[in-house]
Amino acid sequence: MTRTPVRTARAPVPAQGRERRAGRTRPGQGAAGQWAAWAFLAPVVVYLLVFYAYPLYRNVELSLRNYTVRSFVRGDAPFAGFANYAKVFADATFGPALWHTIVFTLVSLAFQFAIGLALALFFQKNFRLSATLRALFLVPWLLPLIVSSSTWSWMLNSDSGVVNAALSRVGAGPVNWLTSPDWSLWSVIIANIWIGIPFNLVVLYSGLQAIPSAVYEAAALDGAGAWQRFRRVTFPLLRPVSAITVLLGLVYTLKVFDIIWIMTKGGPSGSSTTFATWSYRLGFGNLVPSFGPGAAVGNLLILMALAFGLVYIRVQRRQAAA
Repeated sequence: MTRTPVRTARAPVPAQGRERRAGRTRPGQGAAGQWAAWAFLAPVVVYLLVFYAYPLYRNVELSLRNYTVRSFVRGDAPFAGFANYAKVFADATFGPALWHTIVFTLVSLAFQFAIGLALALFFQKNFRLSATLRALFLVPWLLPLIVSSSTWSWMLNSDSGVVNAALSRVGAGPVNWLTSPDWSLWSVIIANIWIGIPFNLVVLYSGLQAIPSAVYEAAALDGAGAWQRFRRVTFPLLRPVSAITVLLGLVYTLKVFDIIWIMTKGGPSGSSTTFATWSYRLGFGNLVPSFGPGAAVGNLLILMALAFGLVYIRVQRRQAAA
């Protein structure tokens, strides 16, 4: 009795296996793809190294050496360690400049975000000329800072400014907005708020457009009023966009220099001096520049922005895990 040979059926090759075999038949394809990826990535890497990494390295190096004009040109400045940072901390300007930086940043952020959110909610309702008005609100953001700052300097001028002229019409006395230690910081804060509102308006308005209208309809069917819809629906769903807006505004506001320098130059008597203006004055605003302390103040400003950025990342991770 003869036995017929039994043929074992082969299992079908998975799709991933076929792709791997097909890839093996083309030697060098993976390497070519990697080289192409690096070629596209190279411009970004070069840009970051040249315009971010190297300036940051030079700023740190400046703060750790005792530079003068001569040694800056010759490049033979002696190593000073953290002496420049100790000099900055011991300076009488450090405390007021730190306080002014905190007040300038927090007050500006609070009003920019609140007014920008209110305008975004207002423009969320489609009405005639809505697009035109939104475009007009972008004008402060599009103007060069030197133009905006100069305009505010003219408006807040003690003698010929339109603000004091308007106050005199209602029977109020003139205010020395730019020359009084009590008002100079608030003057630059007002100008910075006006300049930063359009950015908050644009970003928050985009976030509101991404919220589905069905959510509001469901909340209205449940009997939620306007305030409850904002508190329970709009604000929670807008939280990721709000966090990005606040973080970007924080980083920008910490390093604001143009507005303060053009309007008050940090005065009078240092009443509107922040870390940004103090760093510039130390490095370039004196006949005998102090490059090391100026770089040290700039690095402290970078550390403040980095600390706020790390706090933002930690908060975002907690919200994602919840």
